[in-house]
Amino acid sequence: MSKRNSAEAKRAARVRLQAERERQARKERLRRRLTVTGSAVVVLGIAAGIGVAVAGQNGGSDDATDWSAVRSQLDDGKDGGFADAAPANTAGDDGTTLRVGDPDAPNTLTLYEDPRCPVCASLEQNLGDTIGQGVEDGTYNIDYVFGTFLDDSFGGSGSRNALEALGAALDVNPEAFVAYHQALYSAEHHPDERSDDFGDDQNLIDIAQTVPELKDNADFEAAVHDSTFAVWALRMSDAFDDADGVTGTPTLKYNGEVVDTPQTPEAFEQMIAENSAAE
Repeated sequence: MSKRNSAEAKRAARVRLQAERERQARKERLRRRLTVTGSAVVVLGIAAGIGVAVAGQNGGSDDATDWSAVRSQLDDGKDGGFADAAPANTAGDDGTTLRVGDPDAPNTLTLYEDPRCPVCASLEQNLGDTIGQGVEDGTYNIDYVFGTFLDDSFGGSGSRNALEALGAALDVNPEAFVAYHQALYSAEHHPDERSDDFGDDQNLIDIAQTVPELKDNADFEAAVHDSTFAVWALRMSDAFDDADGVTGTPTLKYNGEVVDTPQTPEAFEQMIAENSAAE
């Protein structure tokens, strides 16, 4: 999927989100005035209307992340009430280095993906086992960089919600992250990119029940519900936007150089053999 014009789309999305936030603030002010006058029934009706509107915009989850508030906290330093912490098992000053495998491996494969991207799902379904084998063999480690530009393209918050859930899985351990990443991109669970199924926290938690480390994991579920890694998710998305040579998803780099995305396990193994440094 192309991220062309994603910066312009992101700016336009921020304007829309700011307008929506102001509209909701006006409704909240009206709700408070009605409370003062004792119009309890009207208050409940307005509150219910606001709740339905917010749920509809965020994939139907009752406790969906207010991403406009997260963006304001990150960009403007406004206190949105969100934790500003990176998941365990990340590196770098802002925790956006997400590396899986032996840190001393002689090569690094970098994968640029968007959680809603159908081509990324096809890549993972067709090459996931082959890619994982190279990590197990110690041929390379993997750096994951996730974008969320499909939220701007199609609306909703599925990419951002899925990314913060991936952070919650990584916070448990790297094995949980790898398995959950595989589950999200699986044919069984990955939605059409136009669908905002990943915008529903409960759907993300339901998918996590297929991962042994995450099944009934209270810490993971709390992190998803509480938007613990929402700020980190936007930092990761910004790192994706700033990446050199990345114009869409999936993009693969090997040892820092963009390579053609292989279509078969055999083509992938040939690419690795031709570009790997000697151990």
